[in-house]
Amino acid sequence: MLDSKGVHYTILDVDANPRLWDEIIKRTGCDTVPQIFIGDRHVGGCDDLFDLERKGVLEPLLESLIPKP
Repeated sequence: MLDSKGVHYTILDVDANPRLWDEIIKRTGCDTVPQIFIGDRHVGGCDDLFDLERKGVLEPLLESLIPKP
């Protein structure tokens, strides 16, 4: 879905870096992946991202990250 919206994102492989895994658990309280952040906001997992899209909240959230001229 993010690809279809032209959103640039970064995938961090927590399996390859145990410190990242510890950080994700510390920041989210979750021990499952994926954990999705938009900016500094923790969105949750994939289902949560699709839920934001269904509610019409995802676009405004993404647009809020675009710097204003």
